[in-house]
Amino acid sequence: MKNPEFVTYERPNGHNEFKEFLAQLPVKDREKLVAVVLKTQQYGLQVATSQRWVKSLGDGLFELRSEFSGNIQRAIYFHAEANQYVITHGFTKKTQKTPQAQIQHAKALRTEFRDKEE
Repeated sequence: MKNPEFVTYERPNGHNEFKEFLAQLPVKDREKLVAVVLKTQQYGLQVATSQRWVKSLGDGLFELRSEFSGNIQRAIYFHAEANQYVITHGFTKKTQKTPQAQIQHAKALRTEFRDKEE
């Protein structure tokens, strides 16, 4: 099985919510989240899962997980095709459970992505 390749989703309105999220993060938080993406690509999903860098959210959605100095960052992604995975957006996690609003937003972006691909 080939290692995953992550891409970010640019919406029809030109916004790339993940890149915009990264840009507003403090440097160390940004570096940590990008490192999780790169390590997951390098070592694969099996290692990433065992290292707790990724977690299933159900319904075909997953999150990349990073934490730096108590700041918890998440990026939600889904499988597109072959070994390609699409990161929909990122957020700072403030509660124990991933907020339902973030999951619903990722589902809406996934639908938008798939409609655009057809």
